Amino acid sequence: MPQTNSGFLAIFSDVASADETDYLHWLTREHAQERLSVPGFLAMRVFRAQAGQAARFFIFYRLAAPGVVASESYLARLNAPTPWSQRIMPKLTNFVRGGGAIVDEMGSGGEGMVAATVLFDATAMEGFRAASAEIAAADKLAAVRVLQTSAAGTGIQTSEKSLRKGDRSFSAMLLIEALDEAVLAPVMMLADAASEPPQIYRQIFALRRDA
Repeated sequence: MPQTNSGFLAIFSDVASADETDYLHWLTREHAQERLSVPGFLAMRVFRAQAGQAARFFIFYRLAAPGVVASESYLARLNAPTPWSQRIMPKLTNFVRGGGAIVDEMGSGGEGMVAATVLFDATAMEGFRAASAEIAAADKLAAVRVLQTSAAGTGIQTSEKSLRKGDRSFSAMLLIEALDEAVLAPVMMLADAASEPPQIYRQIFALRRDA
């Protein structure tokens, strides 16, 4: 299977309807630019799904290397949140965060506008790597990525983290991107092996660092 030495950071959170506009303005007008100014942060993509009465957002950062999640420059930002970040962070609920290595990357090398996330325990890594190869061969699949979280890097305590309550992390994740949502339906069959129910998202924003 194709392997990569690049890294990732994935963040999930629920945002109440009353806070969604403020959250999206913060995310697209300040936070994205701030994060991509950190050395090693290459690209940011934002996805949205409906989760009950709240919108659930999935942010996927592409990193130059897995160690960027514990880098001095990134931690400096996390320990000096902006006033706008200080207002937003306490409003984010059901918050899940993990960063580390992109273990496998298969498909066209592109990106799909719809994506499914499957969180799983890293002890099941080989089974999910095998499944990802089969999924990547399906029609209308753009990419399949297998991600493994660095518990040490993700677990570092910071000022920004202290603004939120009930943060969780995850051990590993399968990220499947497709050309349309119907293609992702079979992925839901992985639910029994997942640590949380798989979720389908649609991309709403993207920003890349200038070369």
